[in-house]
Amino acid sequence: MKKVAILGSTGSIGTQTLEIIRDNEDLQAVALAAGQNVDLMEKQIREFHPQIAGMWSEEAAADLRQRVSDLPVKIVCGMDGLLEIASFPESDVVVTAVVGMIGIRPTIAAIESGKTIALANKETLVTAGHIIMPLAAQRKVPILPVDSEHSAIFQSLQGRADNQIHRILLTASGGPFRGKKRADLEQMTLEDALKHPNWSMGKKVTIDSASLVNKGLEVMEAKWLFDVSLDQIQVVVHPQSIVHSAVEYDDGAVIAQLGLPDMKLPIQYALVYPERRPMHAPFMDLFAIHQLTFEAPDTETFPGLALAYRAAREGGSMPTVFNAANEMAVKLLLQKKIRFVQIPEILEMAMEHHHTIENPDVVQILQAEAETYEQIRQEMKL
Repeated sequence: MKKVAILGSTGSIGTQTLEIIRDNEDLQAVALAAGQNVDLMEKQIREFHPQIAGMWSEEAAADLRQRVSDLPVKIVCGMDGLLEIASFPESDVVVTAVVGMIGIRPTIAAIESGKTIALANKETLVTAGHIIMPLAAQRKVPILPVDSEHSAIFQSLQGRADNQIHRILLTASGGPFRGKKRADLEQMTLEDALKHPNWSMGKKVTIDSASLVNKGLEVMEAKWLFDVSLDQIQVVVHPQSIVHSAVEYDDGAVIAQLGLPDMKLPIQYALVYPERRPMHAPFMDLFAIHQLTFEAPDTETFPGLALAYRAAREGGSMPTVFNAANEMAVKLLLQKKIRFVQIPEILEMAMEHHHTIENPDVVQILQAEAETYEQIRQEMKL
């Protein structure tokens, strides 16, 4: 029996992880953590019977504690609760599906406790890859990617022996605004940005996909996960979202992972690796798909991707600033306080104001995040 802790159990990745656990008798959810969705967490506790569950606020935790008082489950809250769940002794695998830099400390705690990490929180490596990867190597802890693109790269690397990676081909759907120009984006609303053509995701990731910032974050994540240089990562726009990414080897061979757009496949692969198991999902019909197309990203219309490469090349604390500025910008867009086209403007402004710390520790990373938020509030007069 493989025992699983899920950080972010009520979100898109978390709920799909529980669907996979429901379909596999040898997987068990022993620990769950969420933000504020008490209703859904109560349902999850009653179905999956974890030993411990956490909510972010004390108010939500108190509400949940009362609701499930008839069950033998410990209810915790806040960062202390998240750390307790991440290092829960009974778990074997920790799925890090929380959104944002809140995932850094729990991921470190899970690694220090010897847990296998099923990584769905890209911000952890974007901002603290220089801490996370050496620690995982030191503790001999596997980090298995859950993002569809990084899972595709990971799958394409299986059995490589000593073959050397020439390039990683990181695919992007192009989002809902593919093919549009700056003048078109001026007219785009929040509702337009949330209409992804292929994937069903949370609001934050969907907007990041529309701006291509998500692909920039994935470039930074891939650099750390697969120990390659930025020059070895090429973003390829692939609107059908069938080729989830590929690896080009030194002999010119390209090995790719293909499949329908469904996050359950990479989640299940991370949970049961190195096995492959049947899954209740439609299979791909290449005759129905008919054609696969590829194009270069338009970084003039979508400068967020170019800014991500710039932040990654600068290194140190700059990726944290890029990530924090984007989190704030997306939050403002969701509140309809800015327009979609202002997202890269806010990113560039925050990066211009930051003095890079070369090798930041966790405290300095979180401080850079807080300073970036404050800088944006001052500039935007919020």
